[in-house]
Amino acid sequence: MEKGNFVDYIRIFCRSGKGGAGSTHFARTKFDAQAGPDGGDGGRGGHIILKGNSQLWTLLHLRYYKNVHAEDGQNGSKNKCTGRFGKDVIIEVPLGTIAKDQETDEIEAEILEDGQEVIWLHGGRGGLGNSNFATATNQVPEYSQPGEMGIEGYKNLELKVLADVGLVGFPNAGKSTLLSVVSAAKPKIANYAFTTVVPMLGIVAYRDNRSFCMADLPGIIEGAAEGKGLGHRFLRHIERNAALLFLIPADSSDHAKEFDILINELEQFNPELLDKKIILAISKSEMLDDELKTEIAKTLPKDVPHIFISSLSNQGIDKLKDMLWKALTEEG
Repeated sequence: MEKGNFVDYIRIFCRSGKGGAGSTHFARTKFDAQAGPDGGDGGRGGHIILKGNSQLWTLLHLRYYKNVHAEDGQNGSKNKCTGRFGKDVIIEVPLGTIAKDQETDEIEAEILEDGQEVIWLHGGRGGLGNSNFATATNQVPEYSQPGEMGIEGYKNLELKVLADVGLVGFPNAGKSTLLSVVSAAKPKIANYAFTTVVPMLGIVAYRDNRSFCMADLPGIIEGAAEGKGLGHRFLRHIERNAALLFLIPADSSDHAKEFDILINELEQFNPELLDKKIILAISKSEMLDDELKTEIAKTLPKDVPHIFISSLSNQGIDKLKDMLWKALTEEG
C-alpha cells in the first residue's frame, strides 16, 4: 500500500559479504628459511542487519534502496594475520516490520522493539589459513580454505502497523472521525468512500495518565479477503491489534448483516483474527432515539459487547474507552 509518504511494502535484492580466503604461507626467518606454515584466516563477510527504529513509521526511506550489498571479508595473510571483517550493513526499519524471502514467503526476521537488531543475512565465514592444518605428520600443509560465499536473493520487507486497537468497518463508518475525537491524530475526513487509504495511528488518553494506541485502517469492502478494494494490503495491518473495534453506522440498512460481512472477510483472510477481543460500536448514534436503539440492539450478536456512540456529540465515548481498556488488560 503506497500513498504519499506511506510505504508498507518493499522488495529488495540482498547479498551478504563473501568470506575472505585463508592464506597459504610459510614463515622465513633470518635463521630458518623454513620456519613452518603461518598463513592467517580470512575475515568474515559483512552481515545484513535489521534494526528497529521507533522514530520511523513507514518504509519510505527504502523505496529507492533496491540493492543491498555487504562488504566482502579480506583474505588472510602471513604471520597468522586474520583478514579484516567485511563491513556490516544496518537497515533501520519501523517497528512491526517483517522480513520474508520472496521465493518461499518464509518469515526470516521480525522487528518489534526499538533498538532491536537481528542478523538477517549472515556473511560468509572466512577460510582457515594453512597454519591450522599443520600436524605432526603433515608439517608443511600447502593448502588453505577459500572463504564461504555470502547469501543472496530477493527479499520482501512488510510493515504491519503496531496498535492496541484496530478500527474495522466499511468506508464512511465514522472511523476517522472517532480517531480524531479520542486522540490528537488528524486523519482526512470526507463524505466519500476510501477517504482513508493508509493506516493512521492515534494515542488515546485514558484515566490516571494511561493510554493506548488506536489505528484507523482503510475500510473493508465485501471481497477484501480475495484482494478486492485495498484487500490484503489492509487486512495485514490488523493482525497485530490486540482488540478490534467494529464500527457500523446508525443509518445502515441492516446492522447485523454488515457485521456478518465484516466478520466473514476477516475469517477468510485469517481465522485467528476472530480470537481477538471484539467490540461493536454503532456510530453516528446522535440520529437515534431510545426506541430505535432498542430495536437495533435486538438484532446485534449476543456474544459481542456493543455500545452506541456519537463522535459528534461525544455520546458514549468515555464508556467506549472503558470497554476498550478492559478488553486490552483483562486476561483470557
